[in-house]
Amino acid sequence: MRGFFYITSFSLLLWFIPRAPFAACPAPQAQSDSASAAIWQSPARLRHLITKTSGILEINDRGVEFHPNKGSPLHWSYTEIQSFRLTVNRLDLETYQNRGWHLSGDREFHFGLTNPVPPAVADAFAHRVQKPVENGRPDPGAPNLASLPARHRTIGGGTNGMLHFRNGGIDYLTAGGRDGRSWRWSDIETIANPDPYHFRVRGYRETYEFELKEPMSRKLFDRLWDAVYDRDLKGLAYTERRRQ
Repeated sequence: MRGFFYITSFSLLLWFIPRAPFAACPAPQAQSDSASAAIWQSPARLRHLITKTSGILEINDRGVEFHPNKGSPLHWSYTEIQSFRLTVNRLDLETYQNRGWHLSGDREFHFGLTNPVPPAVADAFAHRVQKPVENGRPDPGAPNLASLPARHRTIGGGTNGMLHFRNGGIDYLTAGGRDGRSWRWSDIETIANPDPYHFRVRGYRETYEFELKEPMSRKLFDRLWDAVYDRDLKGLAYTERRRQ
């Protein structure tokens, strides 16, 4: 009888304890969703050999995610992205995954974009990946030290635009964004200026040869040279110190 009295009293005590504090605690899933909030997203199409898969492509603080309209989502962390190639309406991701069917090389994922990636997001994306990339979304509003009108000849004709030389690298801007590029100093292997009216940017991923419509001064080229090779000299000095 006494045991029944204790159980009944304890049950009544639990009944009168306020429940609001427990209801206010956020679910772990909600915290996870907040932590991976999208920096940018757009409707996109993942291109296959013959077909395409429609969905939403998202760049967030964890990497790149693709949520197809049907099927399981795909995710690549920044460390698993080997490089990328970005244009106005396309993003090609190069990963460290093996290609299927015992094919040689690394697997690539090709996305057609409905909305272009903003230049600020593209720049942040490149810095998060860290490795050399092909960023075709230069920022026209970024401050520059000097600029020159230029032409980039291609097999299909070429483009006309402006070369902007910044503290952080070199940009090539064109009307409509086609053929534009943004190189960080870490994307550039070497530069050349064989004469005042020609300029070459040789990146680790691609090479652009420009015809300059105005001459490049020796002072400007020397400044660019120092920016490219000072990085390598600092890296060499750091390596030598570690060996000692």
